[in-house]
Amino acid sequence: MGAETGRAIVIGMLRLQRGLAEPSIASLFDGARFAPPPLTEDERRRLAEGSLADAPPEVAGDAPAFVLPSLAELFGDALLPELRALGRRAPLDIRANTLKQDREAALAALADLSPEATPLSTLGLRIPLGEDGRGPALHVDPLFLEGGFEIQDEGSQIASLLAGARPGETIVDLCAGGGGKSLALAAITGNAARLIATDADPRRLAPIHERLRRSGAQVEVRTPRTGKARSDVLADLDGTVDRVLVDAPCTGTGTWRRNPDAKWRLRPGSLSGRIAEQAEVLDRAARLLRPGGTLVYVTCSLLPEENDAAVDGLLQRSGGTIGAAATDPAPVPGLSERVRRTARGIQMSPALTGTDGFYVATMTRKS
Repeated sequence: MGAETGRAIVIGMLRLQRGLAEPSIASLFDGARFAPPPLTEDERRRLAEGSLADAPPEVAGDAPAFVLPSLAELFGDALLPELRALGRRAPLDIRANTLKQDREAALAALADLSPEATPLSTLGLRIPLGEDGRGPALHVDPLFLEGGFEIQDEGSQIASLLAGARPGETIVDLCAGGGGKSLALAAITGNAARLIATDADPRRLAPIHERLRRSGAQVEVRTPRTGKARSDVLADLDGTVDRVLVDAPCTGTGTWRRNPDAKWRLRPGSLSGRIAEQAEVLDRAARLLRPGGTLVYVTCSLLPEENDAAVDGLLQRSGGTIGAAATDPAPVPGLSERVRRTARGIQMSPALTGTDGFYVATMTRKS
């Protein structure tokens, strides 16, 4: 629109985000009471002829310029389509809690919301959004209150499925946060695995207790003490764990469509801080593994520095104790054809898989 005024931004939003043509926009800008002044001839011309074809990628893709080299390393020629997909509104996905009922039963119980099965996750349902872009109040739905489903993006569901959890295993969710993946792993294993959830920040763990009560998931929660008396709540498990899930703290670049303001709060220093945190938590995860045990590294980032580079860092620091393994997309039908493979793992993205930008890589502790 040739300007960065509030008026120019609103007009451009109506054209690009709402898909309104110039006559429809002109009807809103008619100068009537409480309406903005009519469109100028220049504004009409820009709406009719304007194009982002020659705009630099940070403008055409609406992203901070300093992250574009990293994103270009991942996406290559698909950079602009992926950036635009990151700018579109995220869908509303839920995971049917199979500890209570299967997906088909949940689909029937929520028929009034017109849900559809998610394209890739075998656990998910997608709830249509209203014309205002908002979804229904799922947190007060009777089925939610009974633990019949959890609100969880399809990409997060897929990451949980790719973790490969099996009944009988001892599994640690090392960065459990609110417990979304812990609950998913409990459902996937039918409560037949020993699941331990913890997080370095006790405040992030707080919601897990109510979610466990509602869902029927059996998860042992270990909350670290803070202050001078802080201790390692997992020390007794070192060298004995079958599988460790690390849903690592990251920049969250893969969730920009869900948190569009996050891209403008991101600073170069934020990335270096997250990389240090990722190295620390990966080293801790490696010490938990028994010989032959599996480490599953997950982020909601699209930046190679937080993904493949983090895995490479652990492999180097381990002195050969930890080895890379191929991350198998087979547990999720149709994922192989749609996912982007990297040197160490697989990368989901809005344009390719229709999910948030989750990364998953698998490692093993050598005997």
